[in-house]
Amino acid sequence: MKWIFLSKGGVDEYINLFAQGARQAPTVLESWDYNSSRDPLVLRGILKHKIYKRCWADGRPFLYMDTGYFGNRPNPLNPHGWKVWHRVVPDNIQHSDIIERPADRWEKLGIRPEPRKKTGSKILIAAPDVKPCQVYGIELQQWLDDTINKIKQHTDRPVEIRQRDPNRQRRLANDFSTALQDVHAVVTYNSNAAVEAVLCGVPVFIAAPVSAALPVGNRDLGKIDDPWFPDPDLVQAWCRHLAYGQFHNNELGNGTAEAIIRQEWPK
Repeated sequence: MKWIFLSKGGVDEYINLFAQGARQAPTVLESWDYNSSRDPLVLRGILKHKIYKRCWADGRPFLYMDTGYFGNRPNPLNPHGWKVWHRVVPDNIQHSDIIERPADRWEKLGIRPEPRKKTGSKILIAAPDVKPCQVYGIELQQWLDDTINKIKQHTDRPVEIRQRDPNRQRRLANDFSTALQDVHAVVTYNSNAAVEAVLCGVPVFIAAPVSAALPVGNRDLGKIDDPWFPDPDLVQAWCRHLAYGQFHNNELGNGTAEAIIRQEWPK
């Protein structure tokens, strides 16, 4: 069965690359009719939520694309920190339950998770930006106020808020791992900061209904003073799992992404 690659304005670089690797032509999103077929969709970006929510309601299969979990910050394989890794998720917007995977894709990234850090002095809230607030129907300041109030009911540690800088180059220049040096736990809604925190050895608390970090994170802010942190074997299994759910630009364009996904999602 073919997939319908929905490209905004026909010029979505990453959707078009993926379509190229699948040997198909992209479909211009604005001229596409949802009811023209029942073929699976490929769409990118959280603001396409009306489409994927309709797919959930109708039981229509789709692949969701967005920023990858690892490898997009400056590192030896990507010194400039370009956005070259993209997650592709079947029928959801985040990978959730851990599926056992080979280690090859994870090991090629050259990333080494840190053991749990010693207890820090403060709680860091990684605030969501505008897009997820729109999608999940939350008001940012209200969420921050409610979250801080809950935290302060269970700990005397000071709370620091880190807003996501809208400028990607400034975000890359301000290494997140440096901000975690004296952090006891990170609290976030749905930010990829949760993934980065676990890799840096810091426990995370997650508020969003879905998150890639849920298998290695906490939910109950009542445990903020004594958070759970996954053991090294679980972290490795989680990393292997997520590495099989993200693909490099080259893999989108040369068919590798399509081949891996079709093995387990033959829709």
